[in-house]
Amino acid sequence: MKNRFIKTIEENSIEAVSLIVAVAIWQLIADRIVQNKFLLPSFYDVVNSFTTIVESGLIFTDTLTSLVHFSIGIIAAFAIGIPLGIAMGWFRKANRAIDPVIEILRPIPPLAWIPFAIIWFGLARQAAGFVVFVGMVFPIIINTYTGFKNVPKVYVEAAKVLGCTRNLDLIRYIAIPSAMPSIVAGIRIAMGVGWMCLVAAEMFGVSDSGLGYQIWHNYYLHRMDFVLVYMLLLGFVGLLIDRFFRYYVDAKLLRWTSGTVV
Repeated sequence: MKNRFIKTIEENSIEAVSLIVAVAIWQLIADRIVQNKFLLPSFYDVVNSFTTIVESGLIFTDTLTSLVHFSIGIIAAFAIGIPLGIAMGWFRKANRAIDPVIEILRPIPPLAWIPFAIIWFGLARQAAGFVVFVGMVFPIIINTYTGFKNVPKVYVEAAKVLGCTRNLDLIRYIAIPSAMPSIVAGIRIAMGVGWMCLVAAEMFGVSDSGLGYQIWHNYYLHRMDFVLVYMLLLGFVGLLIDRFFRYYVDAKLLRWTSGTVV
């Protein structure tokens, strides 16, 4: 147990040292060079502001609000993006019918949909979720389509020889497992894009609460230490979401890619 603890410390020492050095440089620049809390709050200022929002309970309310917005968008993106990608990748006629529409809508920046989000949903959770959905759905569609398009034909032919002839069965037992790494990659990309769209949506008026909203609100109040707190919170929450997703997917869905099936 002792040896394992020492080994863990040694393995993580480089990361810990790099973070400590970065914080020390930040504090030094803020105190000795910039000397202006509005231009660059120090690490000490940010810690004090973080303590304030924890004691007030705002951190929990705003984080939960942003996670609700994000959940609405990701659920809608899954429900629409994956079936569309499957249809486009598996059925040629579906691809020819859907692809022109996708290619016209895809280059439109997600933030351009904010006016319609406000008109359609008002300042409600669905509005922020809609902007997140727009940012997430296209990476999911494209990667799902690519994964299905690249399913080896030998797998399909072998399944047909063994009696798996229906499209539904071929999709379920052959195409989805083969395309899963591509689908997962698309979901990870989409989560990053969706998280950025969430912040922008909350900042530009789609929501009246959340982490992104608090950044803009505190900027108007010239409380840049609180702005930096919420920026760091966005980074940490996004990191936790990505790590949780990677851990679950690697441990459950993609064990075979690492050669560990048991």
